[in-house]
Amino acid sequence: MTEQVLTRTDAAGLRRSFEELRAREFARLDECGSVYLDYTGSALYAESHLRAHEEFLKHHVLGNPHSENPASTAATRIVDDARRDVLDFFGADPAEYTLVFAANATAALKLVAESYPFQAGSRFTLLADNHNSVNGIREYAARAGAETIYLPIDADLRLQKGARIPPAGSAPSLFAFPAQSNFSGVRHPLALVQDAKDLGYDVLLDAAAYVPTEHLDLGSVHPDFTCVSFYKMFGFPTGLGALIARREALARLRRPWFAGGTVDFVSVEGRVHRLLRGAGGFEDGTLNFLGIAALSGGLAFLREVGMTRASQRVKALTGRLLAILGGARHPSGAPAVRIYGPTTADGRGGTVSFNLLDASGVPVPYGEVERAASVHGIALRGGCFCNPGAAERALELPTDAMLDCLETIPQQSFNLKALADCLGGSVAVGAMRASVSLPTVEADLDRLDAFLTGYWQPQTETP
Repeated sequence: MTEQVLTRTDAAGLRRSFEELRAREFARLDECGSVYLDYTGSALYAESHLRAHEEFLKHHVLGNPHSENPASTAATRIVDDARRDVLDFFGADPAEYTLVFAANATAALKLVAESYPFQAGSRFTLLADNHNSVNGIREYAARAGAETIYLPIDADLRLQKGARIPPAGSAPSLFAFPAQSNFSGVRHPLALVQDAKDLGYDVLLDAAAYVPTEHLDLGSVHPDFTCVSFYKMFGFPTGLGALIARREALARLRRPWFAGGTVDFVSVEGRVHRLLRGAGGFEDGTLNFLGIAALSGGLAFLREVGMTRASQRVKALTGRLLAILGGARHPSGAPAVRIYGPTTADGRGGTVSFNLLDASGVPVPYGEVERAASVHGIALRGGCFCNPGAAERALELPTDAMLDCLETIPQQSFNLKALADCLGGSVAVGAMRASVSLPTVEADLDRLDAFLTGYWQPQTETP
């Protein structure tokens, strides 16, 4: 989307309106004294969304959709309405797209992975910056004899300058990338969708980290497959995501099995089955129909906030977060934080990965920092965030040494601390991650700033 420059008056009004939103919808944060900075892990539900869903459940009788009784038909109608509402939210024309409900974005990705017609001559091409739920698709590709190709990322964790998508293989080929990195917050250009399609690929877009605070218009971008998790968008319900698929692309998938709810016909004696056409052939078992009933309320909340305003707010907060981290210093004046990825708010979302550095510049183990922040009521996340490609590039982890350590450390004893020890003890094998979103206010970032300032101060005992 086109970025808009806010005047000082506009910025003040935006800040004030989101502070009012915090007080109205997320007051529990202040009641609990919590600083929540893990929105890439999960959004928080708005109180009005939860109350509206509770009232809905009080006054409706809903049953398993796979029947024609009144409770079932009521649930079917709600599922169909939610399906249309989600497609509308993402600008996806129902004539071009259909929506498959799944347990989460990972489950949606697996539907593509296990069903994509990989074969000898196929290529699976992806950015080195991808969640493991996308990386894992390479196992299905390899099993079918397809080639996997990673495109490198640079020191800023963006697609390396000069890196080009190779042409698709001689057989069906898949290109995958995240609209926004869950490790660094980098936003990769959506133009990659058309670039890859022009080279003969089907395109899989991981939008899970992008859509909570940025509008995605599938009517303009046209990926073949897009995955989202709804709890990352508006916090409730958990255990529900979606695969938004172009109808003709979905029809090319070949499911390796069938399950309850996915078939028109099954014969035990004849050993045959016929899958339902479209989304129904991919929705295994009973849908989470009570959770699906909450989706329209969550989407309505985001529409009321406004995705353009949400994007502007998160950009402003990200700029402040980066300034706090970049300005952290030891008493000697030496930098106390190393940021991984872009150090400005341009071309990125509200996710920032970093490590604290001791006075000699050695990264502090992330677990120590996460525990210390927790004592102060600050929720950060530590680790590699299921994104080994970005982590390996950011932390400059030595590939050969890591592989040697994997051979050396017994599986039952393996963890990131054991890996760090094997690599010499001074190498960071994980990072901290802070992420901001709609409920975040300046006071949250003030608390983080105070925590970082006080982390290196000598502790005095209370008499």
